[in-house]
Amino acid sequence: MHQKRSYAVVLVVSTLVGILEVALTAVVALLYVQTQPPPDKAPDYAEIGGTLVALIPLIGFISFLLSLVFVLPAVALADLLGRRLGRHAAWWSAPLIVAALQAPLLLWFVAFNDVEQRSLFVFWASATASLSLGALIALPRGDRLLGRAALWGTAVVAGTGLIGGLGLAVGLLPAYEPPRIGPETMTGTWVDHTGNTLVFTADGRVTASGVGGRSSHDYPGNPSPSCSGSGTWVYEGGRDVRAQRVRVDIPGCSWPAWGVDGTAREPRIHQHIGDPGSGESYKLRKASGGS
Repeated sequence: MHQKRSYAVVLVVSTLVGILEVALTAVVALLYVQTQPPPDKAPDYAEIGGTLVALIPLIGFISFLLSLVFVLPAVALADLLGRRLGRHAAWWSAPLIVAALQAPLLLWFVAFNDVEQRSLFVFWASATASLSLGALIALPRGDRLLGRAALWGTAVVAGTGLIGGLGLAVGLLPAYEPPRIGPETMTGTWVDHTGNTLVFTADGRVTASGVGGRSSHDYPGNPSPSCSGSGTWVYEGGRDVRAQRVRVDIPGCSWPAWGVDGTAREPRIHQHIGDPGSGESYKLRKASGGS
């Protein structure tokens, strides 16, 4: 005799799985960020973490609604199909039912919006996979289903973070490192986001045009005028790629040494700007074809 299913437990388990999926996505995104060049403004991870915690009720509510509309009917229909076949609910039926339940909404959306077919199918497949996971985990019957889902789900999220962190620490994951540039890479034109330039020549000369300006409106605590003029430059390799520096000496331009980041294909040099600890950077990129 089959144990009677509690659809309330199905709903709670699916909601929990949705929350854990969001947590896992956040952990994977954090690990991915560690493999990419830094942005102009460093992320405030404390603020991001606080925002995610504050959003847990909203995430839970959305997960509950999706579970109510898609997962719960999928499990109920899988049960019905199983009874018709004289067996337990077939696990393979849940993803097919979830996909079928989404189809009318997607077709309605497409009817009123211009959507690329490839993007539609990618979204459909991703949503089906995400919602089907909740259905598959909630499909078995048992008194301890909720506890097992919470325990194993939390273990997966924490384990992913721990293994990813260890992978970054020991080099199994490619943690971001600046490219090794050298004096030959520096030669050419470097441009900021507004088109101001530093032009380096192979004989150690450099010409600045409007570089590094910060208005008192945008940076009331640390403004600075833009710099134009000519002078000299020296590349310092340092003990490793993170210690690379480019020293630029132009009369009237009081810059510390420029740091290096970006990628080998698109190297950048930067200065830290704004208030101390703000994490903001002013960057110049090597102009395409600039040599």
